[in-house]
This record gives sequence, C-alpha cells and structure tokens, in this order.
Amino acid sequence: MITAKGLSRQTPRWSAAFADAIRDPDELWQRLNLDPTLLPAAQAAAARFPLRAPRGFVARMRMGDPDDPLLRQILPLADELASTPGFVADPLNEQAAQVVPGVLHKYAGRALLIVTGACAVHCRYCFRREFPYMQHQAGMDAWRPALAYLAGDASIREVILSGGDPLALSDRRLGGLLAALELIPHLQRLRIHSRIPVVLPERIDAGLLDVLSQTRLQRVVVIHANHPQEINEEVNVALNQLAGIGATLLNQTVLLRGVNDAPDTLATLSETLFAARVLPYYLHLLDPVCGAAHFEVKEPVALAIMNKLRQRLPGYLMPRLVREQSGQMAKTPVETCR
Repeated sequence: MITAKGLSRQTPRWSAAFADAIRDPDELWQRLNLDPTLLPAAQAAAARFPLRAPRGFVARMRMGDPDDPLLRQILPLADELASTPGFVADPLNEQAAQVVPGVLHKYAGRALLIVTGACAVHCRYCFRREFPYMQHQAGMDAWRPALAYLAGDASIREVILSGGDPLALSDRRLGGLLAALELIPHLQRLRIHSRIPVVLPERIDAGLLDVLSQTRLQRVVVIHANHPQEINEEVNVALNQLAGIGATLLNQTVLLRGVNDAPDTLATLSETLFAARVLPYYLHLLDPVCGAAHFEVKEPVALAIMNKLRQRLPGYLMPRLVREQSGQMAKTPVETCR
C-alpha cells in the first residue's frame, strides 16, 4: 500500500522547474533570438492557447531557427488563428465518452482517468488544447464517483492516467490515487501517458520512483517524443530509471509536418528510443483539432513514409501508423483504411 509517509515537504527541484516555464512569447523570442516580425502573430496565437515550455526543453532548441523541430512544436503561429474545415474543438468527441466526471470509457477492458488539466509543456497540436478540463477532471476531493465507476465494472482491467499530464501531480497526490486504485481487485495494469519524462526529466526523481515502485499494478509508462533531438542525456537517465523499477516503456509519436515527416528522422527516433529502453508504439496521424491544421500530414504521404521506414528498421522498432476515430472500439491502423 502506498502512503504519503516520508515524503519531503520541501519543494522538489522538478516542481520549481515546472513553475518556472517560459510563458511569455517575448521571452521565448529573446532567448532564441527569433525574427521579431513573427512576434505579434505569436502573441495573438498565445492569447488563444497559452505558450508554456520548460527552460530545459527550450535549451535543446537551435538559436535563431524558427524551423527547429522542437521549437515548431511549441511555437505559437498565425496559422493557428485560421479556421480550417474539419478541424474542431473536440476532434475525438470525448464529451460523449465521459461516463462520470473524470472518466472516459471508450475501449473494452480499459478506462481513462483525467487526473489534471496541468501540463509541463503546451504542444500546439494537442488534441485537448480546447478541452473543458474544469467540467471533466476529477479532483482529489471528487475521486469517489470515478473510483466507484471503476470498481463497479469488473471488465476494466487497466486504468489509464491522462490529462493534462498525470506526472504533474505531486508524489503525495499521485500516491494517494494509486493507493485507492489498488483497492479495486479486478484492476491489473496502470498505464500512465506523460510528456514529462521528455520535456521535464527532473520529475523522475527518487520520490516518484518510490511511489511507482510500490504499487501492485503492472506499470506501463507511455511517453511522447516526436523527434530524436528531444532525447538528451538527462532524458536518457530518466527513462532508464523508470525501466529500472520494472515499468514497461512505450512511445507515442504524432506525425507532424515540418517536425518529423521524414523517414530518416523517424528511423533515428526509433533507434534513439530503443537505446533508452523505450519501444516505439504508435505513430499517430494528427487529430483534427482547431488551430493545428498546419501540422497535418496527408494519409498518402504518411503511408509512403512508412514504406520507406520499413526498409530501414526491424519490425520491433516500427511504430504502428494509426488514427483515432470517434466511436471506434480501438485505434484504427491506417494501412487498412484504403
């Protein structure tokens, strides 16, 4: 059983770094020496969906290059303000999948728990960039309906923690949640979807590792890396520490125009991830959320990239190209959608 005993009351280093993220486009421009003519549009886009980027993540970006693949993922652009047919606020119709506050139940055998709306980084292509978190997330004072739902459906074997980013929770709050989940006898697996090990690797500290290592549930951590440049030495250490406590590590990538839409980039990403003890899992086509149309890679282009990637990689390093469609019982492999 996980308890909060022994957790330090001192502010952890990761928490300070989380709070100190860059949020002002002007500061980002100055730090990276970007073209000032792009700044007014960035400020307008950030007014609609705020900028947020950890300083350590920004430090991996190239100075003066608006096309840096890491910068493009967090850079507010005028393109976000354009209205594009088919790109909507709730592209996966998640509102319809909510069964009780904080629980989305779309797929057999597993349910998703939205534990927070907080993220360490605001990715401009995020499919939940317009998600009404205040209406959906179950706060620590309101876990009871969510836990009761999970306990009442014996077919649910896996609980998926999502957000926001579940690792934005403190060790105490995360430990308390896991302790409650452990009391549900039919739950077997805990899956955590998190961008934090990549963008804020200092979060993977002794306190978090202790919380995760104590649970009886099988642990799966699905990280989110889109480009090999994201995996530096600090990230490598964090991922190895997670693997060291017995967590299965998988990666999800979103196929993004101007970021990773090249076979060489994706092949290097798979190799880099495997060296860090992470298996490629999914390569997602972009979810059509409003403000992200400029990232879209069309399906024929994606299939051509995958065909070239197969020539470069062994099967176990090949991510599955998928799209998520509202109302479907699982992710849809794109190769079969012809």
